[in-house]
Amino acid sequence: MIKLINLVRTLDNQRVLNGVNLEIPTGKITVIIGKSGVGKSVLLKHIAGLIRPDSGSILIDGFDLTRASVREIQEFRKRLGVLFQGGALFDSLTVFENVAFPLREKTRLPEAEIQKRVRERLAQVNLPPEVENKYPDELSGGMKKRVALARALIQEPEILLFDEPVTGLDPPMTNTIFHLITKTHLETGYTGVVVSHDIPKVFEIADFVAMLHGGRIIASGTPEEIQRCPDPVVQSFLRGEVDFLEA
Repeated sequence: MIKLINLVRTLDNQRVLNGVNLEIPTGKITVIIGKSGVGKSVLLKHIAGLIRPDSGSILIDGFDLTRASVREIQEFRKRLGVLFQGGALFDSLTVFENVAFPLREKTRLPEAEIQKRVRERLAQVNLPPEVENKYPDELSGGMKKRVALARALIQEPEILLFDEPVTGLDPPMTNTIFHLITKTHLETGYTGVVVSHDIPKVFEIADFVAMLHGGRIIASGTPEEIQRCPDPVVQSFLRGEVDFLEA
């Protein structure tokens, strides 16, 4: 289980996280919702060990990430995959080399095994063999997302983080990406954390939902429980009313 305890973080003199408390169950997909700019991606970066909080704790199966050494964080990241909002592909590398990159950097696997794993991951996200030698600028937005997902899966992570995985995609490709998240989760059983404001579509992949607002988690539960939540801020967000007041 991932447990966030009283997380506080100030950026540019603004309190972005103001006492976040949340338990993320193992082996499930948890979706963190909230309007743009509320701090969802900042929270995800804390879970990834990319940012340290000003105060509070992040427990990963009892391991306190906030008090870990650089070496311990590096070891933790071997258990982690991240799908960044923009995909974060290397423009100068082919699709194959992008997906292979974590294996080349972090393992000593023989080349034959690397090739086998890369092709397995590309097939898992429904990309044909002919894309292997293409460069990112030759791909559509949806294909880039799938390449990034293949790379995030390449080390068979226990935890997979998704930062706005369908931003900028049209409805058919949004459906494709959400289907792939569900499919790969069923196949591997990772603990998934998805940051998204794509409501209500994202509820279709969620086991658990938490809403971030005013620097805190103001509601959490199953998708059905969130949809029935009486909090007016939650209901305003679900209705797409973007100008509701900050708590």
